[in-house]
Amino acid sequence: MTTIPAQHRTLKGYVVSDKMQKTVVVEVTRMKIHPKYKKSYKVSTRFKAHSPENAFHTGDKVIIKEGRPMSKEKRWTVIGKV
Repeated sequence: MTTIPAQHRTLKGYVVSDKMQKTVVVEVTRMKIHPKYKKSYKVSTRFKAHSPENAFHTGDKVIIKEGRPMSKEKRWTVIGKV
């Protein structure tokens, strides 16, 4: 029996804070459509992501990958810059 590795979600966003040690805050923006009025609008979500080398700074566009929980709020890891 062979096991298939689980697919992790990946998202693109901008680093909005790099003031913590080994952690950055990444803001991901997506478009939603209102169910009644059919107007599209932006929704932003912030994720805390693990960055072990502190290589990413505010304003960088990065790719983050979902993983196991590393702390109370940190479940994402920065893969690299876009």
